[in-house]
Amino acid sequence: MPWALLQAMRPHQWVKNLLVFAPLGFTHDSGVRAPLWFATLAFVAFCLASSAVYLLNDVIDREADRRHPKKRMRPIASGRLPVAWAAAALVAMLAAAGAIALFLARDDARVPMSNGDDAARPLLPFGAWLAAYLLLNLAYSFRLKQIVIVDALSIALGFQFRVLAGAAAIATPASSWILLCTFFFALFLAFCKRREEVVKLGAAGTRESLRDYDAHFLDQMINPLAAMSILAYALYTVDDRTVAYHGTTGLALTVPFVVFGVFRYLYLVHRRGEGDDPARLLFTDRQLVLSGVLWAACVAAVLTYA
Repeated sequence: MPWALLQAMRPHQWVKNLLVFAPLGFTHDSGVRAPLWFATLAFVAFCLASSAVYLLNDVIDREADRRHPKKRMRPIASGRLPVAWAAAALVAMLAAAGAIALFLARDDARVPMSNGDDAARPLLPFGAWLAAYLLLNLAYSFRLKQIVIVDALSIALGFQFRVLAGAAAIATPASSWILLCTFFFALFLAFCKRREEVVKLGAAGTRESLRDYDAHFLDQMINPLAAMSILAYALYTVDDRTVAYHGTTGLALTVPFVVFGVFRYLYLVHRRGEGDDPARLLFTDRQLVLSGVLWAACVAAVLTYA
């Protein structure tokens, strides 16, 4: 039973929640330890919330999942995890995530802006972004995932909520560039996943929206989104504010790693048909992992020696 619950929580999907750490690169606070602690709490809260959402989705879709060649093996659809246990775990996870949100909302748990500029603070507190993420996923589970294009846009918006929540957790504004990069890349991954489902399942898929998609239409969405993802990141690295903040133009050296990562992902989707689980693919393809490691090392080197 515990193993079935852990599987249903989909811990490999927690990699998506690492986006809450992204705003750490934009905080002006000189002490990194406190912002890192608050960002870590935000990460834990989103892992709990996202796992609760996965449990809810699996409970709602259990009948449809039983007709799916892969999803029928999920713990709830296969009967290895009773619905009552999944519901109890769901409530417990939401309660724990809410407790973290309340802690981050306390005045003495917030990280002050080093420049004292209240106008630069996030628009909403962490708890509001976490609640927005949960409400979006509820809407997605019950209706939005059945609406063509809106289903993918909902996924991309969920990624943006993670970034905004991470910024709120450390009381720093989220860069408009990182929001653009996140939105375009998340939408790119979402349409790649839809393409894989359409190619492999067609009208037999469990989602009603799959009937309105076809591979040609999705390719028309995927290709410009790949270009926009790369362009948004490249423009960020040479933006005047980025150069002024980091004191170097060296971040432009990291663009080739991003280009390779996007193109490699496209290759895996089109030539190997491996786009159905982006989170797993990003950690199992050696070339993608290597490009990510080299990108991180290059960023660290540029910022260290700036």
